[in-house]
Amino acid sequence: MSTALADTATQPVLDRVRQEAKSAGLPFAGSVPPREAWALLQSGGAVLVDVRSAEERKFVGHAPGSLHVAWATGTSLTRNPRFVRELEAKVRKDEVVLLLCRSGKRSALAAEAATKAGFTSVFNVLEGFEGELNEAQHRGTADGWRFRGLPWVQD
Repeated sequence: MSTALADTATQPVLDRVRQEAKSAGLPFAGSVPPREAWALLQSGGAVLVDVRSAEERKFVGHAPGSLHVAWATGTSLTRNPRFVRELEAKVRKDEVVLLLCRSGKRSALAAEAATKAGFTSVFNVLEGFEGELNEAQHRGTADGWRFRGLPWVQD
């Protein structure tokens, strides 16, 4: 799809999300629901970056075609001090970048850090890949990328 067509298809969604973010005082471009994130990817109007650990991607699964830059690493999820530098190596600062984590919390922190580093269109994917914990402490039962039936693969 040409850039002009992608811009036409994605701009209304991005404009709405930016306005919602501004109203909410978010320190990044905004938060996109999973299905809209997938539509943005399909239109060619965005790139998806998974910010979970390599272990999460391998053992839980990931969205096909997503790039990987860990926000935190290891079992203790220690903050990756090279996150911004690694992100800069994979995407341009003016690209529409969608960040995805397990539940949408780490990706929001990563979006804030990227915005502070000069990225102009960084968005958090709401609900994350697995979604929130339910009352039984299980993920994937009420929301999230996989729960919404969006494409994913597992190594």
